[in-house]
Amino acid sequence: MSKAGRAKLSTTIAEENYRFLTTLVKSGKAESLAEAVDEVVEDFRKNENRRRLAKATSEYFDSLSSEELREERSLTASMHDMAKRIDFDREL
Repeated sequence: MSKAGRAKLSTTIAEENYRFLTTLVKSGKAESLAEAVDEVVEDFRKNENRRRLAKATSEYFDSLSSEELREERSLTASMHDMAKRIDFDREL
């Protein structure tokens, strides 16, 4: 991320979190504390998005009637069968 696309943040954090961030820098997983914070926040955002998707998916399936659920299962089985026939490693 470019410096122009960054926002200034000044805060204090728990000592163990600071040690974790500095460990990311020392291990080469991040180039700076700022990048380490960005990486951790990005991971948190991804996990939050996955959690929300899982919740919405669960709510969707919970709302289906028995007939709709049977249709979903049938579609899933058909898509699974079709996907088994695809060679994802084949070069185009």
